[in-house]
Amino acid sequence: MSQLPKPYQQFQKDHPDVYKAYENLGETTAASGPLDIKTRELIKLGMAAANGSESAVQSHTHRALDEGATYAEIEHTLLLGITTLGFPTMMASLAWARQAIANHSKQF
Repeated sequence: MSQLPKPYQQFQKDHPDVYKAYENLGETTAASGPLDIKTRELIKLGMAAANGSESAVQSHTHRALDEGATYAEIEHTLLLGITTLGFPTMMASLAWARQAIANHSKQF
């Protein structure tokens, strides 16, 4: 994803030390296990869907695409939530991801 969301950019500007600590925590956590980056992004996409966060679903959709995830892998990641999250939450997440996929395609 070429540009961070505006609220994230503002947080980075307003609280640089906290932002850096947050980034370091994420990097350390990512490096602490065996999962590859594409798998990690798909997991984060599922967690964003579970949280009901439109911006996070879109962000992790872009990131997953950047790491080589296919549209089918992204959709399957979200479909897996149907029994855990419920149909309406899964459908909302799927719509957000499809919007991000369409926007991502326009970048190239």
